[in-house]
Amino acid sequence: MEPLKTPLSLWHRQHGAKLTRFFDWEMPLEYRGVLAEHREVRERVGMFDVSHMGEFEVAGAGAAAFLDRCLTHWPSRLRVGQALYSPLCRPDGGLIDDVVVLRLGEERFWMVVNAAHRERDWRWLQAQREEGAVELVDLTMALGLIAVQGPRAQAVVDRLFRRDFSRVGRYRGILALPWEGESLVVLTRTGYTGEDGFELFCPWQVTPALWEALYGMGVSPIGLGARDTLRLEAGLLLAGQDFSEETSAVAAGLARFVRFDKPNDFIGRAALWEEVQQGSSQRIVGLEVAEGIARRGCPVGRGEEQLGEVTSGLWSPTLGRGIALALVSTKGWTGEPSVWVEIRGRRHQARLRELPFYRRPSRLPASNQG
Repeated sequence: MEPLKTPLSLWHRQHGAKLTRFFDWEMPLEYRGVLAEHREVRERVGMFDVSHMGEFEVAGAGAAAFLDRCLTHWPSRLRVGQALYSPLCRPDGGLIDDVVVLRLGEERFWMVVNAAHRERDWRWLQAQREEGAVELVDLTMALGLIAVQGPRAQAVVDRLFRRDFSRVGRYRGILALPWEGESLVVLTRTGYTGEDGFELFCPWQVTPALWEALYGMGVSPIGLGARDTLRLEAGLLLAGQDFSEETSAVAAGLARFVRFDKPNDFIGRAALWEEVQQGSSQRIVGLEVAEGIARRGCPVGRGEEQLGEVTSGLWSPTLGRGIALALVSTKGWTGEPSVWVEIRGRRHQARLRELPFYRRPSRLPASNQG
C-alpha cells in the first residue's frame, strides 16, 4: 500500500530530504543531519511538516459535554481561543491516545490526534456519539499543519503575520489569521519540542505557499529524526511507542491531566481513581545511561530483577549522553535511582531521572505540555 502524502511531500523530495514511512505517511526524516537540525531548533528556529497529525471537528450544542465525557481533562471549561492537552482513555483507564483540544467557538472544537491512532480514535469517538447530539468531521485531509519551533519562533511568526504575539500565552490565544486573501490560518502557541513555538493549521492547498514564505525568511526545515530527539529531551511521550491501550494514564505519568473534580462522569474515571488511591503497578520513568544508547525493548532492572523495558531511547545532543523512557514495575519500589539497562547483551549503569531531561528557561506562562 502506498503511503499517504502530505501537501509538502513534493517539496521535501525536491529539497533532498531523506524520506521514511511513519505509520501510514511518507515523511522527511532529515535534511542536513539530525544533530544539525536539533541544534537549529534549540538555538534558533526550525519548521516541521506535521500534516500527518489528525484533526477532528466536534461541533453542535452537545460538543462540550461530549468531550467532557470522552476525555479525562475538562474541555467545557475552555474559553473560546484556549486549548488543552488530555488523555483519551478506555473504561479501564488504558490510553487510547493523548490529544490536544482547541476551542474555536462556543459549540465548535478541534481535536488534534496522533497519526498512529487516528483511525482508531475516529472509530472510538463515533461509538461514543449519541445520534444528533454532536457532529464529528474528520478534517485530516483538508488541513495542513506546520510547527515553527525554537527561541526565535515568535520573531518569525510576528514578521510573517505582521503582528505582535508576545501576549499570546501557551495554550492561549488561538487566532484565525488571514493569509493570501481569503484563506485563514489558525495559529496556536503549542508544540512538541520543549521550546517556544507555534503551530499553524491551514487549508491543504495553502500549505506549500505558507511553508515557502517561512523558508524564504530563513527558517530551516526539520525532519522527524530531530523531532524525536527534541521531544524525548522534553520528556514527551510518543504515541504508538511509549504507551499502548494497556498503559493507563496514571502509569504514563499523566495523572495531572485527569480532572477528578469534574462534576460529570467521564470514561475511565472509576478505574483511574482506584489506581490513584491504590497506586499504579507500573510507571513511565526517565533514564540517564552512563554509556551506550538504550533502544526500545532494552531490559531495565536492579540487582537480578528485571523491572521493565525501554520504550524510547537515543543519544541526547543537548546533554551529551544517552537518555531513555522506560515502563517499569513499581513492585517493591524504593526510589533508589541506580538501575541497569541491558544493551546488546551487556548491562550498563543507568540512573532514574525526573522528567523532563531538558527544560528551557521559561519566558511564558506555565503550560500543560511541551
